[in-house]
Amino acid sequence: MKIAILPLRKGSKGIPGKNKKKMLGRPLFNWSLGAALSSNLDAIYVYTDDEEIIAYVEKEYSWTSKVKALARDESTTQDTSSTEEAMLAFVNQIEVDFEVLCLLQATSPLTTAQDINAVLEKIKKENYDAALTVVKTHRFTWNPDGTPQNYDLFNRPRRQDFEGLLVENGAVYASTKKAFLNSKNRLSGKIGLVEMDEASYTEIDSLTDWDIVEQLLASRLQKAKSHDRIKYLVLDVDGVFTDGSVYFGAEGELMKRFDMRDGMGLEILRQNGVEVVVMTSENSVLVGQRMKKLQIESVFLGVKDKYALLTQFLKDRNASFAQVAYVGDDVNDLANICSVGWSFCPANGTEIVKKHADYLLTQASAAGAIREACGIIMKYNRRYE
Repeated sequence: MKIAILPLRKGSKGIPGKNKKKMLGRPLFNWSLGAALSSNLDAIYVYTDDEEIIAYVEKEYSWTSKVKALARDESTTQDTSSTEEAMLAFVNQIEVDFEVLCLLQATSPLTTAQDINAVLEKIKKENYDAALTVVKTHRFTWNPDGTPQNYDLFNRPRRQDFEGLLVENGAVYASTKKAFLNSKNRLSGKIGLVEMDEASYTEIDSLTDWDIVEQLLASRLQKAKSHDRIKYLVLDVDGVFTDGSVYFGAEGELMKRFDMRDGMGLEILRQNGVEVVVMTSENSVLVGQRMKKLQIESVFLGVKDKYALLTQFLKDRNASFAQVAYVGDDVNDLANICSVGWSFCPANGTEIVKKHADYLLTQASAAGAIREACGIIMKYNRRYE
């Protein structure tokens, strides 16, 4: 059995609340967790002293038995605590036998399932005791006394002729159970290396790092986009179906404003083989009633991690992001906006979504935006007929 630990601490000095801070609309730790979920790991444990994160994981990942939240021993959450201390406490705490223990880091959101699998393969197929991810850097390094470490000062190599240095990027570590328990260290024995893209070198220790990595992540998702016939139209609700306003009374939510023309557009799409899916972070009775009226069967309410849910939704249907059109208006839609085949933003969407969407609609939400998107999808799909 191959298991992973994703250790998280409630306190963060450099960036307060870093693990829960949203990167492209998802809490930071969700990126590493999502990659692990899609990998060949058998179980992933979010090991934390943050009760809010534990509750979040139990709710958002209730659809899979692969992800588990575990309360972290307080002794391992001090400023002086090492990661190895947390790993040892974790191993003593769980009642699960395992062959390989994998350490993942929330501060490495560029980690992919392929990276994790490559590290696991080093141990399983190449008989290493441990393995880790590294990046190759072509930087020239120096000693404090003013002498170069890795090149001849009077024969400076060109980049293409320079082998460079392999540097830990802190993304993925793995060890056999035997090696870890014997050494009490994440790495020991015969150690294998897995090279990741140089972009993954930046770890998130400051807000500047955060901005850099977020841009790199968005760029990677957008470059990976591909296009196919649209089979699914995925819609947010507030700010897409509605104008973002809600009327409250003494008994709670009273009214939301919808555009009747959107319903006709969605009916036409369904008649032409496009399934309509609704994903919203709100858990609204009114929304549920409206979607039932529109005969939309795939309705997901109260979803905070839309990217993880959409990934699983497509996996269950043997479909791809290339077959998805997505309409969203705010930051919690960003990961999907950057990933699907075609993404749309209503005319009154937030500026950050307008920046990343493929298509800026001319109509505002609750004023024809969905109807407009339906027309564009119908026209686009004709090329596949």
